[in-house]
Amino acid sequence: MNDPRLELKTVAVRKDGCFSVLLWDGRPFAVSVERTFEDGRPIITQGAYKCTRSAYVKGGYETFEVHVEGHSRILFHKGNVEEDSAGCIVVAASFGEMRERTAVLDARTGFGRLMEATAGLAGFAMQVTGR
Repeated sequence: MNDPRLELKTVAVRKDGCFSVLLWDGRPFAVSVERTFEDGRPIITQGAYKCTRSAYVKGGYETFEVHVEGHSRILFHKGNVEEDSAGCIVVAASFGEMRERTAVLDARTGFGRLMEATAGLAGFAMQVTGR
């Protein structure tokens, strides 16, 4: 897992979330939003992370956990806006607007693309940039 295959490239940090593009082997395939601290900083900082297969019990589906020092159960999961996550990476297919807030849309498609790209893998490395 020394060579990151998933890249999370942040494109905007706003009061309504941290918005990024996900790339697998350099190819963009999905977008994401993450919750930020009150001072606007994302919970996941710039750097390299190990991700391992896990389950999102609340949603009832398989996913991956991002191992972030000082935090537990940071997962990839479906959603639309920053409030859909307490610190996880909410994955969808495109950027848009929902309830007068910047959002990510079509979570089923975007999250499905993540799980397709990682099919059969127990884990992978992720590089986070742009923060």
